Parts: sequence; C-alpha cells; structure tokens
Amino acid sequence: MGDTAKLTAGGDEYEFPVKSGTLGPDVVDIGKLYGQSGMFTYDPGFTSTASCDSGLTFIDGEEGVLLHRGYPIGQLAEDSSFMEVSYLLLNGELPNKTELDDFEFTITRHTMLHDQLRQFYQGFRRDAHPMAIMCGVVGALSAFYHDSTDISDPDHRKISSHRLIAKMPTIAAAAYKYSIGQPMMQPDNSLSYTGNFLRMTFGVPAEEYEVIPAVEKAMDRIFILHADHEQNASTSTVRLAGSSGANPFACIAAGIACLWGPAHGGANEAALNMLREIGTPDRIPEYIARAKNKDDPFRLMGFGHRVYKNYDPRATVMQKTVREVFDALKVTDPVFDVALQLEEMALNDPYFVDKKLFPNVDFYSGVILSAIGFPTEMFTALFALARTVGWVAQWNEMISDPGQRIGRPRQLYTGPAQRDYVPIGQR
Repeated sequence: MGDTAKLTAGGDEYEFPVKSGTLGPDVVDIGKLYGQSGMFTYDPGFTSTASCDSGLTFIDGEEGVLLHRGYPIGQLAEDSSFMEVSYLLLNGELPNKTELDDFEFTITRHTMLHDQLRQFYQGFRRDAHPMAIMCGVVGALSAFYHDSTDISDPDHRKISSHRLIAKMPTIAAAAYKYSIGQPMMQPDNSLSYTGNFLRMTFGVPAEEYEVIPAVEKAMDRIFILHADHEQNASTSTVRLAGSSGANPFACIAAGIACLWGPAHGGANEAALNMLREIGTPDRIPEYIARAKNKDDPFRLMGFGHRVYKNYDPRATVMQKTVREVFDALKVTDPVFDVALQLEEMALNDPYFVDKKLFPNVDFYSGVILSAIGFPTEMFTALFALARTVGWVAQWNEMISDPGQRIGRPRQLYTGPAQRDYVPIGQR
C-alpha cells in the first residue's frame, strides 16, 4: 500500500492516498474529502491543487526546467520545428521522416478558410483588436465544420485538431490584414507552416514575398516556446469548457478569451512598452532604482515568472534569437541596447538576484516581434496561434480520459445567511 496523508479536523481523523507522478511533487488525493467529512479545501487560484493528471508538459519552476513529453524545451527550440513539436504534443512521440511529412501535408491541406467565413470579418470594425476578431472567428468555426464536432469520435477529434492548428495562422493573418485595410492573402501550401504565416501577414497580392530564413526560424522558435505550458489559466479554461462536452472550436475560443487578459498573454507587450519608456541605456539606473522602491508604482516587466523561480529556460533561446533577427534585418534599435544592458545590470544586482527576478521569455519576444514588423496588438494573437496546439493536445488528453468529469470547483461562501423576502413597500 502506498503512502497516505492524514487530516485531523473537528476531532476526527481522515486518511487520503498520496500519488506520485513521473516527475514533480507528490499529490494528496482529496477527491473523497467532502463525502467523508463534509468539508472542502480552500485554495484560491488553485496554486496548490492538481486539477488533472497529464503526460504532456512538465515544469520545475525552482530549477528552470520545461519538458514537452520529456524533451527539454531548449533542445526542441534549437533542433526541431514547430510542426515536429506539434506532432510530439498531439501523439506523444517525435515523428520519423515519413510521419512528419504526412503530418505537414495534412496540416497544409486545412489552411484555407471557408469563403463565407472570410466574409465574417466584414462585420468587425476596422479598429477591432485582433484577439476580439480571433475569439469570434474561431468560435464561428463550429458553424462551418459540423463534420468534426462529435467529441466521442477519435477521428472527429483528430480532424478538428488538425483544422484548428492549420487555420489559426490564416485567421490571425487575416485579422491583421483587415485591421490595416489590405486584402487577405490566400495560403501558399508550398511554404512551411511559419513561412506561409509570414507571407499571409506581410505579403501583398501584387508582389512576390521573400521569406527571410532567420526571421522564419525566429518565428518558428517563438511558436515552439509558446506551444504549451502546463495547466496555465487559458489551458485550464479550455479543459473546463471541454469537460462540459462543448465542441472543440468553442473550447479553443474560450482559451483565446482567457489568454487575452494582460496578466496572461499580454506580458510581452508590457515588456516592450517598458523598454520603450526607458528609451536609452543611460536611463536604466533610474528605472532600476524605481523598481526597488516599494512606493513607486513602476515595475520591471519581463522579469520573474509565476512558475519559474529560477531562469526561464525559454529566455535563453530568445536571447540568442534576438541577435540573429537583428543581424538579418540590419536593425539598429535603441530598445535592443536597453534590453541587453538592463538584463546585464539586473542579473548582477543583488536585489534582483536575491529575489530571483530573472528575465523571462516575454522580455525578448516582444523585441523580436517588433523588429519583424508586428504591431503590439498582434503579440497576443501570435501567442494564441502557437498555444493552439497545446490547447488541442490538452483537450484531446482530457476527452480521452474515461475518468473525466465536468469541472465543478466549490467555494467558501461569505454572503448573507438565509433571510426572508421583504415586500418593496416595507424596505
């Protein structure tokens, strides 16, 4: 018999099994706590609660480790492609050459949008935020693809997963094109997943678009680094929506809505705005002093992480990538100099070292995306594009679990006790 944990409350003692995963801390299974004791646990934000078991992604925040199906994120970002990582997350193993070719062929054959769906964009104002458009368009997919919404059918789940991964670049690029008044570009299936997205975003019908290899590689890395990140807010939202039996397109639209929040998907935009506010390297000491001052509202954006208490393993890849992009595009931007010097000063300042406020992936990704030509309002849309594969992999894993039940968190009620209704004339 395995280890158990004991809870003593109200003079009674209760015993619960302790479960161990492949990696990470053990968990106390309190699934029967309410039935045995009539009590709930109280855990705002679920920061000490495992909501599921999962074999996709592992994070060790103390050691700065991120694994997808056991593979370190640094190795995947350096040596793999986003399509290869997508296959890994969906299927559990890295593909061989034939499997990867077949998967890429399947994805490229789902990249087009239904023509009526393309007209759906006309209903939005030109100044609509890309995430508002993506929420609406992705949710509308369920109205166009009735042949893949039976979540009990594994083939339907596979088809809808492929469609979502394939169409998200087209949807995101079209949102950008619509906002600037340019015609939407049809996909070019002769290009890579990432190259096709760049062309649909920045290309125009009358001109040949040249995909710059360093930019294509940088975008592919950004997609890999954002593909999945365990049970974060948007992933938990997708799982919770999926637990009700909602169709996959509705679930992913729910994830996009959650990701839109500035505390989740908007961090790289905030980091870039901070670097622009600092302006030049000579002003860095002033802002570091402000960051240390508890009475000053200024905070260093892009430093520290809710999960990582050590160096964000994704930031190491981004630090190298930002140099490659700037060299390829011949960019001379003071924001880049500010980023490098701010990182160096913060990493050597005892205040930040003691608090383990290390640069995270958002610190560099915003600078890279800006250099490539993306406006800041597109940053979160790109995050959603990349995270879609993680969302559908997590959704598939949840639906395939025979023990899955509809999510139903409980609460600590702090409102009025029962009271009688008073007629309006007596109040």
